[in-house]
Amino acid sequence: MRGLLWRNALALTTFAAFVIFLSLQAVFGWQVRNEELTEAGRSADGFLGYLSSGHFVEAVFENWESEFLQMGAYVLLTAYLVQVGSPESKPLDGHDRAEDHPTKATTKSPRWSRRKDWRYLVYRNSLSLCLFGFFALSFLAHLLGGTAAYNEEQALRTGAPPISAVGFLGTSEFWFQSMQNWQSEFLAVGTLVVLSIVLRQHGSPQSKPVTAAHSQTGA
Repeated sequence: MRGLLWRNALALTTFAAFVIFLSLQAVFGWQVRNEELTEAGRSADGFLGYLSSGHFVEAVFENWESEFLQMGAYVLLTAYLVQVGSPESKPLDGHDRAEDHPTKATTKSPRWSRRKDWRYLVYRNSLSLCLFGFFALSFLAHLLGGTAAYNEEQALRTGAPPISAVGFLGTSEFWFQSMQNWQSEFLAVGTLVVLSIVLRQHGSPQSKPVTAAHSQTGA
């Protein structure tokens, strides 16, 4: 058991942190929402009811949307672009690794990586495809949750009739929510790419070795 936990410690720790922070977001968001309802003279939501509210769904998925966009774009961009001195970049010669081609596959390679048909094409791009797929699903969930939250807020404030998801898609509110997250994600990625040229973190695969030259490119 100790060996299993040790071999998977990074994933277990990050997903445990995700569950903890998502739970805390739900609790504090529930309190915020009930404060708003009380101020408007409405009855408070139960906790389970809050989890299906637009207020909670929008808050969760507008962040997931930006995270998956960031990771998908980063995976794809680093496949084609280089940055001198950064461990986040492929080598400056721009050549693919020999292991990225089916001619170098072994019996231990994933089955689809040994194919020479459409399955190889899908598998060689499967990471970015999956991340962009999660982005698309999160974008849709953000849109639906945001529509519900917008309608709930309008009903509380002005009693205005609800709008559709297509209608909310055309509002400045929806794109403001998206852009405020998207810009911060790309700022964080760009900062990591540039700072990792001259700064180090001992023991981290995201960093170059402590004694490596600033000009060394690639991990």
